[in-house]
Amino acid sequence: MTDTPSRLNIGSHDLPVSPELSRFMAADWAPSPLPDTARVSAYEVTPVRRERLSARFPGERLIIPAGELKVRTNDCDHRFRPHSAYAWLTGLTGEDQVGHVLVLEPSGPHGHEPVLYLRPRSPRSGGNEEFYRDRRYGEFWVGRRPDLAEAERLTGLRCAHLDDLGSPAGRDAATDTELAAALSELRLVKDAWEVGQLQLAVDHTAAGFEDVVRALPRALAHPRGERWIEGVFGLRARAEGNGTGYDTIAASGAHACVLHWIRNDGRLDRGDLLLLDAGVETDSLYTADITRTLPLSGRFSPVQRQVYELVLAAQDAGIAALRPGASFRDFHRAGMRVIAEGLAEWGVLKDARGDLHRRYTLCSSGHMLGLDVHDCAKARAETYLDGVLEEGQVLTVEPGLYLQPDDETLPPELRGIGVRIEDDLVITAEGARLMSGALPRTVAGIEEWMGNLLAG
Repeated sequence: MTDTPSRLNIGSHDLPVSPELSRFMAADWAPSPLPDTARVSAYEVTPVRRERLSARFPGERLIIPAGELKVRTNDCDHRFRPHSAYAWLTGLTGEDQVGHVLVLEPSGPHGHEPVLYLRPRSPRSGGNEEFYRDRRYGEFWVGRRPDLAEAERLTGLRCAHLDDLGSPAGRDAATDTELAAALSELRLVKDAWEVGQLQLAVDHTAAGFEDVVRALPRALAHPRGERWIEGVFGLRARAEGNGTGYDTIAASGAHACVLHWIRNDGRLDRGDLLLLDAGVETDSLYTADITRTLPLSGRFSPVQRQVYELVLAAQDAGIAALRPGASFRDFHRAGMRVIAEGLAEWGVLKDARGDLHRRYTLCSSGHMLGLDVHDCAKARAETYLDGVLEEGQVLTVEPGLYLQPDDETLPPELRGIGVRIEDDLVITAEGARLMSGALPRTVAGIEEWMGNLLAG
């Protein structure tokens, strides 16, 4: 197929191509095949996942798109990440998956044949100019894609050209709420391979937190120290994985009272706390989600310690409530009882009954974790929020206190302090295993850890 300029994604400032250059570009390229042994890292586990989805929808055509590019500015697109359900079913996680579609074709009364429709590598002959002219898909612009045979070896799937898909009828995961819910629910319990990927993400994240502590002297000297922190962690995330699993929250002082503070444009003050909420996303797209609240001086002041230890007690209570068969909401309730009782002891609340403590906590205390930072969010309430915990689920426990700087219900010394402690845990037969235990949580542990890193 010859690509005409109207089909190609060519910038308005690109130079025209003469017939002579076109002929010259089409000739004399050496073969460059992918290794015959190349496979996606999830090759062994994706067939079972597809079989589980197939069993939910016998006889129905299922369409799971990877997604499309989104323009960031003019002719520059946002970095592409395939949809989590597509990645879970195919094992394909790269930026080259733009526009690709997995279709589960009914095969017999109960089964399906999976077919992957993709944009294969452009040929370099026959008048095809995409490989060097197309800014969105050309190999010389964005990198190599596999051809159809290579894609079949990578995934174990039958592969076809995207042009052959047309406009298929069937259940589309992008628009069908029942299919989207099923895909979320099937991912609620992680297999052993997934738990391993999540542990890898947690381990890289712990290393990123250590990088941040070592970088504090330079961050404290910079007028936008929060962004220095964000950049330091981002370097670790890109060096070890696909990047960050979500926008890093580097919130110092009263900024920590903003739940999703991602502006990260503030100066750091040695007398303040730094709330760092960050996670590395692996190349397989599984992300960690960890928060530590750190004293920028290296030591907590008495009032900072008071707030921190109440939040830590709430987290300990939440973690203790994790076990198979427990209600998903139990760990949040356990943590909030501790918070409410503590606020009452401080005299902030008249008593611990009711829900007035929510003025200072604002949100829930955790969520499922996996390919998405807030994983499986389209699952039905009865299987997730109102369901029970199962062995193999991975979730966060993250109570917080957000004491707003202008809140006149608080004594002045408490205003402007924000503390959140967040860890990642996997439900086991006995209860739960702390995956992020490499990072200290106690006041003494944090002070010793920071002191050692800064001294080194």
